Amino acid sequence: MRIPPTQTRARTAACLMLIASPSTLLAQAEVRGLVGASPYDVVRGWHEPFAPPGYTFGGNSGIFAESPDRIFILQRGETRLPDPVPPEYEGYAGSIGINVLTDTARREWHSCLYTLSADGEVREMWSQWDRLICEGSNGPGPHRLRMSPYDPERRVWVVQETFHQIYVFSNDGSRLLKTLGQKGVPGTDAEHFARPQDVAFLPDGRFLVADGLDNHRVMIFSGDFEYLGEVGGFGEAPGQFQGVHAIGIGPGGRVFALDRSGGRINVYRTVPDRTTLELDETWDGFQLPLDIIVNENSLWITDLGPLRFVKLDFEGNHLYTWMVPRDLPDGYLEVHTFTVDPTGKLYGGDNQYGRTQKFVPRPGVDPDLLIGPPWRGP
Repeated sequence: MRIPPTQTRARTAACLMLIASPSTLLAQAEVRGLVGASPYDVVRGWHEPFAPPGYTFGGNSGIFAESPDRIFILQRGETRLPDPVPPEYEGYAGSIGINVLTDTARREWHSCLYTLSADGEVREMWSQWDRLICEGSNGPGPHRLRMSPYDPERRVWVVQETFHQIYVFSNDGSRLLKTLGQKGVPGTDAEHFARPQDVAFLPDGRFLVADGLDNHRVMIFSGDFEYLGEVGGFGEAPGQFQGVHAIGIGPGGRVFALDRSGGRINVYRTVPDRTTLELDETWDGFQLPLDIIVNENSLWITDLGPLRFVKLDFEGNHLYTWMVPRDLPDGYLEVHTFTVDPTGKLYGGDNQYGRTQKFVPRPGVDPDLLIGPPWRGP
């Protein structure tokens, strides 16, 4: 069934207001467990600007480190700079007070997908796909980029929130292999999405779609793209969602679904019935959980209010939290997405200051405080 996705427009608009003004969240924050310093140092100025004169990065909504020398970046176009450019400009919009999430009049839909080297230099521009994945968006546009750890072809998955679609590309970007959803047509059935947010991959070949901000469900598909079933639904009860923003997969059949607007995580498990998931528990105490990486014995999320990285065990206990500063030159307004390469380097995308930063572990830091690459099952 096709629907106009109006049910949660007001709620989403309110969330955007909170995202644009993180200070409004501080009094409401619930910070549990041990709080300490960041275990990483920022590689300042790592991502070298490449936009033509008069432009700079857009919001970094998706990032995935395939290797230490090939980091995929999905950004929401480029940002037009003021003329003349203020002297305090440091290579990204946030350095001159531009919020690329809210100042949409400056957004232009090009250079939406590319890769970086270990040194932060552009390796590949996938601008041949700008028309497909971003041009003409009347909303946020591209939202997430993922790769299955079980896929020998290393296909690249791009989730386009505004178009209600998911694209699957060959690893070299030469071919569009699959399109899921119908452009500009939201719906609640097995063939449509309504502002999808993420995709995640199970060891048995199935994949899950966080669908998303309007449908409030986690959809289950076979490896052959056949719809199998779904869980969730709109609401505040355990297992329901107010906005599914990201999904992580862990050992023991665990599936962690971040309910951004609900400020919690729904934890499911796989069961012999491949058409469904079983709710295990629900963890509250967050404001706007954004992204997730699951490791062998724990998981990490970013949360917006206050902006922080949080490590949890599989029982939901908060093991360690480090705050992310807003202050420049190293700060963030929103760690919308993060990834870790096989050598342990961390990369975080800011959807508001408009840039990507690289982090390296501090010398002598406790390894338990570091985020590992995403868990990969047998």
